[in-house]
Amino acid sequence: MQANEKNTAFDEMRSSKGETRAIYQPFENWLDMQSRTFMHQKTQEAELLFRRVGITFNVYGEDAGSERLIPFDPIPRILSSKEWARLSAGAIQRVRALNAFLKDIYHEQEIIRAGIMPNSILTNEMYRPEMQGVHVPNDIYAHIAGIDIVRTSEDNFYVLEDNLRTPSGVSYMLENRKMMMRLFPELFRQYSIAPVEHYPQVLLNNLRSVAQPDVQDPTVVLLTPGAYNSAYFEHAFLAQQMGIELVEGRDLFVKDDAVWMRTTGGPKRVDVIYRRIDDDFIDPLSFRKDSMLGVPGLMSVYRNGGVTLANAVGAGVADDKATYTYVPDMVKFYLGEEPILSNVPTYKLAIEEDLKYVLANLESLVVKEVQGSGGYGMLIGPSASKQQLADFKAKIIADPGNYIAQPTLALSTCPTLVNQGIAPRHVDLRPFVLSGETVTLVPGALCRVALRKGSLVVNSSQGGGTKDTWILNEEQSC
Repeated sequence: MQANEKNTAFDEMRSSKGETRAIYQPFENWLDMQSRTFMHQKTQEAELLFRRVGITFNVYGEDAGSERLIPFDPIPRILSSKEWARLSAGAIQRVRALNAFLKDIYHEQEIIRAGIMPNSILTNEMYRPEMQGVHVPNDIYAHIAGIDIVRTSEDNFYVLEDNLRTPSGVSYMLENRKMMMRLFPELFRQYSIAPVEHYPQVLLNNLRSVAQPDVQDPTVVLLTPGAYNSAYFEHAFLAQQMGIELVEGRDLFVKDDAVWMRTTGGPKRVDVIYRRIDDDFIDPLSFRKDSMLGVPGLMSVYRNGGVTLANAVGAGVADDKATYTYVPDMVKFYLGEEPILSNVPTYKLAIEEDLKYVLANLESLVVKEVQGSGGYGMLIGPSASKQQLADFKAKIIADPGNYIAQPTLALSTCPTLVNQGIAPRHVDLRPFVLSGETVTLVPGALCRVALRKGSLVVNSSQGGGTKDTWILNEEQSC
């Protein structure tokens, strides 16, 4: 196999000397025997199958009804069991600390009294005063967390951001694996790859475990905003895989301090709601009065312990990009441990010294809105025009506390099938951490790839694609 473009970033497949890494050797031997025409045909076959199944997403701001497929790349990202052990331990540690932080910030606020975090966290847009003093089962606020991880060298992995509100993308992790097994079954005879298909059962078990203690056989539902939501396929897919009802707000109602689901057999009590609706829309009596998506009175039942919401209302305060900068301190403060995974070095623009540095070096930095997501509201300095730099500088000066900045990392690359052949493209990784009776994750992740040459933006809304992630069993990882 020959890469067609030069690249200075860490290459997941080849060493700096151009030697193929041991875990990729069997795959490279197989790939060298395949024609590019064959690989492109398989990609087209995958696209047809994905479209038939309905794996599409809507991009906000585009014409109504416009749907896209997330491009699928047939060349997997492969990680050894040793690499995965470190990543999974680091992600679990991080989520444990974030759950401890959420419990603290809505109760004793010891981290503020200790002077580790500023009192301004209580004015954060995602902080919900309605949750102050509310006890949640097992003290779990973030039941499902997506931790975005990037790599810059063989030993250096960094957490880019934490997603604790309604993290999405796990359906692509599962469907990409199914597709690879369908297209290239012979590869799964050559490699011993850890399975991921049990994720829905693990998720369901964890959701059932956080029902109220007196509930013997909890009813779990998945609450979706509806078919026009960008991630609706994932909502329907996960509900089907878990064997639970997919509901909209109009399917639920509140009565006798409980939440009920309308069914053909009459009302059925609901104990756990895996909600994919943002806080603002979940209950028009508590948040946005114009919301037609939520359930009137839901927050009252929730606060009284009559139903469990996953993730908890108010969890978003922990995945704000300004809060992100304090997560290593949370690990030390709440767990008494050293962080396994480091943050990307980050400048807080609310701090005058950091602001001054960023404004003077804007062309070499990545600047993000603290509440931004999906690749929106950000500036990549090295690829920005003079006008874009000037416009963004004005935005920062107008509201510096709304931004953080980070150095431009040389994200690792993975061989990717492009029109010209095989070429390196930048990737990241999003493992999904599940908290219930235990804190765990299946051995796999959503791998996003920036398909445009030189691009560091992997988000699907910005033209990124996805790959299957292979975690090798121990005997193949040496």
